[in-house]
Amino acid sequence: MLMPIHIGFCGYSHHTRGFYSQGTSRLEQYLFRLQTEGFGEATVNKKKLAIQKGDLLLVKPGDYYELKIDSGQSSGDYHLFCEGAWMDEWWGRSPKPTISRIELDEKLLALWQHIIVEKRRPSFEENKELSGYLLQALCLYLERAVNETAQSVSRPYAVTKMMRYIEEHATAMLKIEDVANSAGLSVSRAVHLFKSSVGKTIIEYAQEIRLSTAINQMKYTSMTLEHIAENCGFGNYPYFYRVFKKKYGISPGEYRRQE
Repeated sequence: MLMPIHIGFCGYSHHTRGFYSQGTSRLEQYLFRLQTEGFGEATVNKKKLAIQKGDLLLVKPGDYYELKIDSGQSSGDYHLFCEGAWMDEWWGRSPKPTISRIELDEKLLALWQHIIVEKRRPSFEENKELSGYLLQALCLYLERAVNETAQSVSRPYAVTKMMRYIEEHATAMLKIEDVANSAGLSVSRAVHLFKSSVGKTIIEYAQEIRLSTAINQMKYTSMTLEHIAENCGFGNYPYFYRVFKKKYGISPGEYRRQE
């Protein structure tokens, strides 16, 4: 069951003439703000914070908050005010830095845009349950983005970017050059850094994802093994057969019959 959650306001702002909001009282709701273009300055509890593209602000109820956007530039940001029992639980489960630099991921922005569209609907058309689950997804997505880019993360962020790229493209014709380019690295540097950080090669990591995808398709679809091999990025069944049997000790056909 969805715990109580409420979105006060969610939107996107674009400033070309400057903007200033003076915080004369404490926030009553949680505030998320993601700078997507330009720069500005936020003040949270009298501490000034320079904001650039990719900076995420997380401000909790009870904090004083001000925002200043200088004129003479094009500044854009997504913002959201929310509250509720689920928000309190999520906020309290781990430290939330006031400002973090994160990747402006298209899927993250699309999720934020979905919430904006849902909140624009007339009240009798809005699906509050859907809005609540979308907000939960946004919170978890932002939390992962913050954690992945934090200085305390054990692996370099470039490795995380490569892992995410592989996870998204493993079932296609994945090239090591493309994986390296996704993190702005040379092939030799990417190969060395990935292996030293993850403990396996780029291809081995991709194969794990392909095999996991293939197993799900063997369990839950009626596709032929030849189709699954092609669909999961192995190219052909003989290669899929060799990789699968080396990993699990039995052929794909035997595995499927056992299931």
